Amino acid sequence: QVQLVESGGGLVQGGGSLRLSCAASGRSISSYTMGWFRQAPGKEREFAAAINWSGGSTYYADSVKGRFTIARDNAKNTVYLQMNILKPEDTAVYYCAAGLGSLGTTRYDYSYWGQGTQVTVSS
Repeated sequence: QVQLVESGGGLVQGGGSLRLSCAASGRSISSYTMGWFRQAPGKEREFAAAINWSGGSTYYADSVKGRFTIARDNAKNTVYLQMNILKPEDTAVYYCAAGLGSLGTTRYDYSYWGQGTQVTVSS
């Protein structure tokens, strides 16, 4: 089992930055693909970014490409999401997820999920 705990969310003005962290426990995530998803009120959970086991490959949703950066530190069993140039439409609960497949973009590609952290971007 892998337990995931997100942190780093909060309230930020449009144009600002936040860095989310996802700390894993229970087992090493070094062999897992890690992803970040988000869910805005009244909307379905959507893919934001993914990173392969080594950190050598990443993939982003078009909506965040060029503004968000996913990274991982396997020694610390932690994954990060650096979010820059934030927009009000980025407001959502952000979830970290772990899976054993390739760079998946659907929730079905991931087996383990955190509880989420709220990000609110004011205009």
